[in-house]
Amino acid sequence: MEEAQGEVVATEQSKMKSSKQRRNVIAFTGGAAVLVLAANLAIYAFSSHRKRKSDKKGLQGSSVRINLSASEILKLADRIVAKSKQVHDAVASVPLDKVTYENSISLMADLEAEQFALIQSCLFPKFVSDSEDVRKASVEAERRIDAHVLACSKREDLYRVVKAFSVKGDWTNPEAKQYIKCLSLEKDAGRKYKIYMRSNHIVAVLELCKVGQTRKRVAVAYGKRCGQVEQRHKYARLLGYLNFAEFALDLRMAKTSAKVFDFLEDISGSLTHLATRELSILKDIKKNEDGDLPFGIEDLLYYIKRSEAKHFDLDFKALKQFFPVDLVLSGIFKVIQDLFGLRFEEIGNVEVWHPDVSVFSAFDLTSGELLGHLYLDLYTREGKYGHTCVLALQNSALSQDGTRQVTYKSVTLTLKICIRSLSDYSDSVVCLEVCFCLQIAMALLISRLQKGKEGNPCLLRFSEVVSLFHEFGHVVQNICNRASYTRFSGMRVDPDFVEIPALLMENWCYESSILKLISGFHQDITMPIKDETCKSLKRWRYSFSSLKLKQEILYCLFDQIVHSADNVDIVELYKHLHLKVMLGLPMLEGTNPASCFPRSAIGYEAACYSRIWSEVFAADIFASKFRGNLLNHQVGIQFRNQVLAPGGAKEPIELLTEFLGREPSVQAFIDSQSQH
Repeated sequence: MEEAQGEVVATEQSKMKSSKQRRNVIAFTGGAAVLVLAANLAIYAFSSHRKRKSDKKGLQGSSVRINLSASEILKLADRIVAKSKQVHDAVASVPLDKVTYENSISLMADLEAEQFALIQSCLFPKFVSDSEDVRKASVEAERRIDAHVLACSKREDLYRVVKAFSVKGDWTNPEAKQYIKCLSLEKDAGRKYKIYMRSNHIVAVLELCKVGQTRKRVAVAYGKRCGQVEQRHKYARLLGYLNFAEFALDLRMAKTSAKVFDFLEDISGSLTHLATRELSILKDIKKNEDGDLPFGIEDLLYYIKRSEAKHFDLDFKALKQFFPVDLVLSGIFKVIQDLFGLRFEEIGNVEVWHPDVSVFSAFDLTSGELLGHLYLDLYTREGKYGHTCVLALQNSALSQDGTRQVTYKSVTLTLKICIRSLSDYSDSVVCLEVCFCLQIAMALLISRLQKGKEGNPCLLRFSEVVSLFHEFGHVVQNICNRASYTRFSGMRVDPDFVEIPALLMENWCYESSILKLISGFHQDITMPIKDETCKSLKRWRYSFSSLKLKQEILYCLFDQIVHSADNVDIVELYKHLHLKVMLGLPMLEGTNPASCFPRSAIGYEAACYSRIWSEVFAADIFASKFRGNLLNHQVGIQFRNQVLAPGGAKEPIELLTEFLGREPSVQAFIDSQSQH
C-alpha cells in the first residue's frame, strides 16, 4: 500500500515537474510560445476537420470552400451577412469628427477582401454542382447576399461616414482615392448628384429623398427603363444625361456616344474597299450558279461558306484529330510561361467537387512566388453550366506596402484574423486559410468539352482551341492583377477593357509556330499539323472578315442611334443604315430590325460596340508588340506589370498608352483584315 502511495506521489510529483517545465518554457519564450500554441491549435483544428472530410489537402492561400452541402451554403451565407452587418454597424457608429481611414474605409476594404472568396464559395456551386439541391441553395444564397448588399448600399449612416472622410481628402494613395470614389455619389458639371439606374441607388432615393419631385422623376425613369427601345434615352435625361447612350457609356472606357460614333465610322470607312472586293467575289459565285438573280443579304453566309470550301483546304473534322486536349493545354501553359513568366504546376490529391476537375498552381517563373491557383472543369455533365467562361473564386489583394502578407513576420497579425474568424464563421478551415492568405488569386475555368470514349483522348474542334486560348487570357488577367483593393482586382475592371487580354491571347493560336506547339496527331503526337494547314487557318481567320465586320458595325451604329435620339423610326433607320454600311444591300422587307441582332448584343444596350472596341485594341497590342517576336518574354512581362497588374485602379486608356508608348490606334486592326 505504501509502495502504491509512493508511486502515486512520485507520479504527481512528476506531473508537477513536467507542468512546471512547460510553464518555464512558456515564461522563457514569452509571446512566441503563445504564437506557437495558437498556431498549433489552428493546425490541429485544420487537421481534424480535414480528417473528417477527406484525406485531400487544401491549397495554400485559399479561403475558397469546396463541396459545401446545401445547408452549409445557406449557413455560410447567413454568417457572411451577419459579419458584414457587424462591420458596417461599426463603421456607421464612428463620430463624424473622428473619422479616419483606419476606422472607416480600411474596415470596409478589408471586409471585401476577407469575404470575396467566401461569397464565391456560396455562388459557384450553381454552375458546377451535380446536386440540384446544392444548385438551388447556391441561388438562394446569392439572393440573400444580394439583398444584404442592397440594404447596406442605402444606409444613410454609412454614407455620412464615407462622405465625412471624402471631404477631408486624406487619401493614403491614388488607389485609395479611386476606391472611395466608388463609395460616394458622383456629381455632374452642375454639382448635381448622378443617380444610376441601379436598384441600390433607386431604392435609396425612393426611401430617403425628401424632395417629392425628385422621387417622382427617379421612379418614372426606373419604371420606364424596360419600355420601348426608342424611349430609354428620354428617361435617362431625367438623370441629367443627354440620352440613354450617354448614360450607358459614362462608366465605360469609351465615355461618350460621340467617341463611339467616330470609332465605328472610322473603321467602317476604312473597310469599304476590302468589303466591296469581297462582295464582288460572292456576287460572281451566285451569278455563275443562279444567273442574274439579285444578291441579297440572305445570300451572304451561304456564299461565304461556298467560297471558303472552294479556296481553303481545311477539313475541320480531320483537323480535330490533331488537337488532343492535354497537348493543347500543355502548349497553352508553355506560351503563358514564356510570355508572362507564369509557371503552372498541376497539384494532385486536392479536394475538388468532381473527379474530372484538375487543379494547378501558378508561380512566378523568376522568384518562385505563389501567385494563384486554377481549377479546370472542362467536361460537360448533367446540371453543369452550359457555356465556357472563367469565374474569379478569390481575388488577389495586397497590403498597403505592396506585399502579399504571406511571410512569417505577418503571422501575428493574421492570427488575430484567424481567431476572430473562428468565432465569426465557426469553422476551422476558414480559420487556417484566412490565417495564411486572403491574397492569392483563384480562378475557375468552366467548359463543356466532350470526354473521349473508350480510353481515347478528348479531341478539340479548332473553335474550342481558340476558346481555350481566349479563356486563359482571363485566367492570366485574374492571376496577374495586383491591385490593393478587392474591388479593383481579378477581372473587376472597365467592361470595355475586360475582354482585351482574352482577345489578345487568341492571336497566338493562328501562328504557325504555336499551332505546331499545341498540335499532334492523337495516335502519334510527334506529328503536328502541316505548314500549309497553318497558313490556311490564318487566311481563313480573315476570310470575308471585312463584310462580316461591316454587318457588326451596322448593328452597333443602329444601337447607338436608337439610344441617342427621340422618336426614331427604327425600320426606316435600319433601312438607311443597311444600304449605307452594307454597300447597297437592302434589308429584308417585312423583318423587325430588333430580331436581327446577334445574341451577344442582347443586354448591351448602347454598348454593342464593346466587342469591336476590344478587338481593335487587342490587334494593336499584338501587332505593335508581339507579332515580330511571338514569345518575347521582356514585352510579356511589361504587359503583365504595366497593363494587368494595376487592375481596375487606373483608367485603362492610361495603361495602354503607357504600354504602347502612344495612344491606341485602329490601323493595326484595319491592316489585319487585308491579310487574306
